[in-house]
Amino acid sequence: MSREIVIPKNNEEEFILVASKLGIKEMCFLYDSDEYVKMNQKILNFKENKYVHIEIGIIANQKNMNKETHNLLVAKSSDLDRFFIESKKIKLIYGFEEFHKKDYMHQRASGLNHVICQLAKKNNVAIGFSYSSLLNKSSKVVSLLLGRMIQNIQLCKKYKCNIVLASFADEPYQLRYHHDIKSLFYILGL
Repeated sequence: MSREIVIPKNNEEEFILVASKLGIKEMCFLYDSDEYVKMNQKILNFKENKYVHIEIGIIANQKNMNKETHNLLVAKSSDLDRFFIESKKIKLIYGFEEFHKKDYMHQRASGLNHVICQLAKKNNVAIGFSYSSLLNKSSKVVSLLLGRMIQNIQLCKKYKCNIVLASFADEPYQLRYHHDIKSLFYILGL
């Protein structure tokens, strides 16, 4: 069954339409905690969709980590990666490759290392790979991101971390057919 994680910007209906055409059966909408409170009734209406099963998640930051929530907590990679993983509240952290550091001579600055991988495995936190980060970028940036993804995939396989492949798209037309995504990450070593 195909599943997708997206970050909508008041375009949920378009996401549902495109997802149903691509055969996506489950979709998780991620919101900031402030957006979630404002759109609570609208979100409940989307859950009643009969074509695509909708889940709701919250993008965590340092301020909303201590709030009690029954939703999926997801974090985007930042300087606080270790804090998020050690908190044991986060279920998924993504976007390590997009961290803007200069690569080293013999190693890529991919945002992921053996310490983070061991903590993620120990605390049952999944490492997410975003394929929408590869879309609409220059070839130089795409090659840099692909190299970082390859290194992160090798680290995740070595330390047996849980891996999630999703678009984390904010536009509906960044969604892709699930076999295309599996093929891309198969080539990258997953």
